Amino acid sequence: MWRRWCAGRPNPSRCALSTEPKLTVTRPDLPPLADLMPALEALWESRQLTNNGPFHQQLERALCEFLDVPELALFCNGTIALLAALRALDLEEGEVITTPFSFVATTHALRWAGLRPVFADIDPVTLNLDPERVAALITPRTRALLPVHVYGRPCDTAALDALAARHGLKVLYDAAHAFGVRAPGLLRAGELSVLSLHATKVFHTFEGGAVICRDAAMKRRLQQIRNFGFVDELTVDSVGINGKLNELQAAIGLLQLPRYEANNQQRAAVDAAYRAGLAGLPGLTLPPSTDPLSHNHSYFPVRVQAGFVCSRDTLYERLKQQGILTRRYFHPLISRFPMYAELPSAQPDHLPVATQAAQEVLCLPLYAGMGVADTARVIDAIRALARTG
Repeated sequence: MWRRWCAGRPNPSRCALSTEPKLTVTRPDLPPLADLMPALEALWESRQLTNNGPFHQQLERALCEFLDVPELALFCNGTIALLAALRALDLEEGEVITTPFSFVATTHALRWAGLRPVFADIDPVTLNLDPERVAALITPRTRALLPVHVYGRPCDTAALDALAARHGLKVLYDAAHAFGVRAPGLLRAGELSVLSLHATKVFHTFEGGAVICRDAAMKRRLQQIRNFGFVDELTVDSVGINGKLNELQAAIGLLQLPRYEANNQQRAAVDAAYRAGLAGLPGLTLPPSTDPLSHNHSYFPVRVQAGFVCSRDTLYERLKQQGILTRRYFHPLISRFPMYAELPSAQPDHLPVATQAAQEVLCLPLYAGMGVADTARVIDAIRALARTG
């Protein structure tokens, strides 16, 4: 059957049938199923399945302690958490400066909130928002900044927060990639930080999100927003949404949290193996080194640049033919999608660094439980392609 599929293709000789299992760019970690059974029995007994139940409350407390943050409100997913955070900051009109190099949900949340995104270019090393580029775009219409800690690498929070303070702006950090990153004050920067707890993240609740805030008053505001705007049984005093994390998701989170450190050590080992095995290949630039004890090793983004034997997209296809599934995070740029492409700030000549990164970055498979043989398979495939083209 695969020969029929290859027939008539431009390069049938390039089509290969891999007999090895597919390697995906990420794979959700799961606790032993038996560990979940007591929680399920408790849910069946109580029949409190959602609406700020006991597992939900336990998980909020556990995450505050684990992340060393003062307050945290859980949500059903990261996108709703972003929308709620924008609402909590009373950002309902005007412009927000953000990055084009992110998952599209970052900018979609702005549009859903009635805000106009303004794209700034990124730093060529960290791939995070460049504070100097941000400063040049601030106008009287600017209301806030929405930076992203891309791949879990911390933004220059000191520069961005200082810039916002000078101009009377609010800062909301998209920290979807940054769970567990041990950088001083990272999740306390700005007014709010938003986490994704999606199944692809290093800590997950199947689906989920969270907003980190500074005080109990803001947490109450967020709790109200996620529950339709209810203050009490009879009173709704603001526009809210149904953003609650259910009890099953919270129970999963409580089982996942104790697994984080051991899983991160496994991811760090894969990261180290890639660095050793792929070092020195012409045209293949590895990500900046990170402290294995402070980073979450959520992604391993290489850059396929001039000097490598083929383009990034060709490498992507060749690995795919061998059952190695990588991802071009983030391609295309958010600014190239049709709902944003006509914005003045979305033009490629305004975003040269981001445009180049989107053409070069390829994220390799990386997840807890990825064995030595799997890692070696990726390294060997890339080195073989580097030799033969």
